[in-house]
Amino acid sequence: MDEKLQVVAFELILHSGNARTMIHEAFTHMEQGEFDKADEKLEAANEALLLAHKGQTKLLQDYAGGKEIVMEIIMVHAQDHLMTTMTLREVALRMKLLYQRTNP
Repeated sequence: MDEKLQVVAFELILHSGNARTMIHEAFTHMEQGEFDKADEKLEAANEALLLAHKGQTKLLQDYAGGKEIVMEIIMVHAQDHLMTTMTLREVALRMKLLYQRTNP
């Protein structure tokens, strides 16, 4: 496996995992009516996702520039982590609105 690809894959997993943890912490704050704290966690999660996304974007740019990218299972796993965490963040943002409506 290309060492650069492996590094990017592990960065995706690392940053996505950090973001997922922060999102779950945000859910806890939402449940307790601590919406400012939830916002802080969701913003921190977004920053971690942006870090993950940078690596992914660089790979896409390399590919668009003609570089052959050989996909290995670790990259598929990393992409799965990133996309599910991005989706979880979107759900958390919607859930925050619902929590705020029921706990003003």
